[in-house]
Amino acid sequence: MDKGTIVGVGVTFAAVIATAILDGVHLNALFQPAALVLIFVGTFGAAAGSLLMSEYKVALVGCKEAFTKKAPDGSGLVDVIVKMADRARREGLLALEDMAKEIDDPLLKEGIQMTVDGTDADEIAELLDARVAAKKDRDKIAIGFLEAQGGYAPTIGVVGAVLGLIHALGSLDDVGALGGMIASAFVATLWGVLIANGAWLPMAGKLKRLSQLEAANMEMIIEGVLAVQAGTSPRMVEQKLRSALPNSAPGDAKEAKAA
Repeated sequence: MDKGTIVGVGVTFAAVIATAILDGVHLNALFQPAALVLIFVGTFGAAAGSLLMSEYKVALVGCKEAFTKKAPDGSGLVDVIVKMADRARREGLLALEDMAKEIDDPLLKEGIQMTVDGTDADEIAELLDARVAAKKDRDKIAIGFLEAQGGYAPTIGVVGAVLGLIHALGSLDDVGALGGMIASAFVATLWGVLIANGAWLPMAGKLKRLSQLEAANMEMIIEGVLAVQAGTSPRMVEQKLRSALPNSAPGDAKEAKAA
């Protein structure tokens, strides 16, 4: 589990609650069931309206992954690819068939299997690139869903404020309660702005970053598969792949070479 989003969202909400307490706002006034139902259910409905029914599950899983999914670590795959490059140079590509069966990463496994089968390099690159493109398109579903919620929530919060004002203005004969009614009218607006900018948009940003890192990791794998097929030296393969690793430092490739 990557705690970055949990920490960021938690700090945001803690800051809002601390500010409310310092300003003398009673916390009970902020947690009004009607406002929470309108913001969470209404915003979900508005954002879900842009999805296909078949995409609902993908969008909801993406919301969960914003908190639970780790960034890919391709360093272990680099070691596997380097071993394959070394064995392929010594024993030929057919010797990789047994190693391919033990690979967990589906993209690397598919690429090596096609290499063993004698598939042309251009065809391998085309097919694996299509896998990357499909992954990016799938990621866009959850990202778009969260961005839509972030866009709709403040407006739906305004709807809540209007409903609250309608209720307040309909009770002008009760002057003593009028102030509380007007204050309550803006709770939905508060939640709409807060949840959009404090949770949904940051979650969308997290999924975007994860998608970028995963795509870069997949592209690194494709480069490794093509290098193995081309008979590139293991040392050169390692240097190229470690340089292409997401979040790799400029000196990583040199350190790998020295090792």
